[in-house]
Amino acid sequence: MLLTPLEQFQTLSIFSFKLFFFDFSITNVIIIGLITFILFYLLLKFSQKKFSFFFIPHQWQFLLELNYDIIYSLLYDNLNKKGEKFFPFIALIFLFITLINLVGLVPYSFTITSHLVITLSISFSIFIGINIICFTLYKWQMFSLFLPSNTSIGLGLLLVPIDFISYFFKPISLGVRLFANLMAGHTLLKVIVGFAWSLLFLENLISFLHLIPLFLIILLFGLELGVALIQAYVFIILTCIYLNDSVNLH
Repeated sequence: MLLTPLEQFQTLSIFSFKLFFFDFSITNVIIIGLITFILFYLLLKFSQKKFSFFFIPHQWQFLLELNYDIIYSLLYDNLNKKGEKFFPFIALIFLFITLINLVGLVPYSFTITSHLVITLSISFSIFIGINIICFTLYKWQMFSLFLPSNTSIGLGLLLVPIDFISYFFKPISLGVRLFANLMAGHTLLKVIVGFAWSLLFLENLISFLHLIPLFLIILLFGLELGVALIQAYVFIILTCIYLNDSVNLH
C-alpha cells in the first residue's frame, strides 16, 4: 500500500550501475518504456501480417480504419493535401502516446507520461522536427513567423518578442498539458483508493461504507480511460496546428 498519492510516480532503481560520472541504472521508467516499445512493435507487426482486409470489416479492421479516418481528417482539416505526407508521422505519435497512457492504467504498472521530463522530451523532439521541416521548405523566410505581414516598425518591435516567446512556449505547453492531466487523474485515483482502504478497517457497520469510494473508483477509472485517449488526441491536434504553421508559414 502506497503511503502518499505521489509515491506512485517515484522513479525506482531496479539495477544500479554507474560508470565514472554517468548513471546507467535500470529504473522502472526504463522497464515500462521498453515494454511499451515492444508492445508497440508487436502491434504494428500483428496488424500488418496477421489480418487481411475485407470489404465488410471485422472488428480489428474497423478499429484501424477508424484510427485512419480520425488522423487523416485531422491532417486534411489543418494542412489540406500537404498533410498526406505527414500521415505516418502523426499516426505513430498518436498510437504510441495512446499505448503509453493505456499501459499506465494497468494495476501495478507505471505511467511514463506522468513524468514531466518524458513529456517534454517528446514535445521538444517534435518541435525540433517541425522547425527542421520549416527551415527546409522556406530557409530564412521562416523568421516571418515572428513578424506578421503589413506590420509597422513600431508595432513590430512589440510583437516580435511576444511572438518569439509564445512560439518557444509551444513545446512546453504541449508537454505540460499531457503531464498534468495524467498525473492529476492518477493522483485522484490513489486518494479515493486510500480513502476506501481506511474505511475498510473501521469497526462495526461503518466499514461497509468503503463500497461507496470503490464504486467511485470504477467511474473514475472509466474517466481516466477517456482522459488517456483524449489527451493523445489533443496532443496530435496541437502537433498538427504547429505543423500547419511551419508548412504554410502562418
